Amino acid sequence: MLIYSANAAAVQAARARHVLLSGVVAGALLSAAPALARTEAGALVDQHHCMFCHTNDSPFLAPSFQQIADRYRDDPKAQAMLEHKVRVGGRAHWGNISMPPPPERGGSVSAEDAHTLVQWVLRH
Repeated sequence: MLIYSANAAAVQAARARHVLLSGVVAGALLSAAPALARTEAGALVDQHHCMFCHTNDSPFLAPSFQQIADRYRDDPKAQAMLEHKVRVGGRAHWGNISMPPPPERGGSVSAEDAHTLVQWVLRH
């Protein structure tokens, strides 16, 4: 009987540690979610060579992400239009340089990735 009681106490203590650890891990993941989103968008920016033409805050070969955000942030139709442009390329809206087609900038862009990229740009 004594062995059972000692084992029961050890199991109870292990469960308590597991619950505590689960809470700590969940809290860490929730607090890291914005950083993970930035990391995902950053990886997509690298993968699709966005920085070959864009910068974060000053025009280069194309408008900066800040300029794009300033122009389109409050336009309810902009998200869909920009996602389409990211996915297929398109005519110039800023000067004479058009958005190149995906094969010229890292390959095809999924609808989900285009959505992630555009949301990231519009948050600038």
